[in-house]
Amino acid sequence: MKVKNRIIPNLLVVLLLASCSSEGDDPVPFDPDQEQLNDTLVWFDEFNDNGSPNSSKWTYDIGNNGWGNNEVQFYTDRTQNAAVRDGILSITARKENYNGSNYTSARLKTQGKYFFTYGKVEVRAKLPASAGTWPALWMLGANFPTVGWPACGEIDIMEQKGWDKTRISSALHNDSSSGNTRNVREKSLPNSTSEFHVYGMNWTRDKIEFSVDGTVYYTYSPPDKNSANWPYDEAQFIIMNVAMGGTLGGDIPSDFTESVMEIDYVRVYK
Repeated sequence: MKVKNRIIPNLLVVLLLASCSSEGDDPVPFDPDQEQLNDTLVWFDEFNDNGSPNSSKWTYDIGNNGWGNNEVQFYTDRTQNAAVRDGILSITARKENYNGSNYTSARLKTQGKYFFTYGKVEVRAKLPASAGTWPALWMLGANFPTVGWPACGEIDIMEQKGWDKTRISSALHNDSSSGNTRNVREKSLPNSTSEFHVYGMNWTRDKIEFSVDGTVYYTYSPPDKNSANWPYDEAQFIIMNVAMGGTLGGDIPSDFTESVMEIDYVRVYK
């Protein structure tokens, strides 16, 4: 096992988590005085073990049904599309003929493994450089199977359009703003495909903040919260994927072969 040369915050919490099930919410009790801080590490993946992603933390969406966005990739659970090596998880979109599709990729999620209500997520990642790729770090309500989308609520920590690799965006989808969302903000980030950045989301009872490298650039906090604009009092799970084409991926270059999103770590704080 290759261990990264950095200190995991709060060793005591890490030892506590080792004795707890990863299913469901984390073991930290709600404390109104600490709610805004979200500074205690409760769940993480540092990607220190080479091979397939840790199956106790991650599962996959599989298939090529367009995923509601006219995407063209077939999501697999193969190491060709999602693999850990030397402390980095690589999600690789590839051009290849596979089960009737011309492209493959991976969509990892913590659904059924880990979900939480309120907290801070940080993902250190370098985004795929090729046009046509649509990388996303996001969350979906754990009640999605019963209430559907967008009633379950969606939190997009980071997305990037396939035709503009100099910007990223964060957004919220819910019953008040779903397909053509109004709740979105873009940020210039010209080196997003050449350097790692920390994409963050801080979620409390009152607001959801989005940040890059610790600097908040978008805050969502509707003054009159209701079930349509604030389904965010229920647990959510984490998703990471690279789509091809579709609504935000756009046209795929004819000479595309493969492109990679590299993820250094995923951390959740409460």
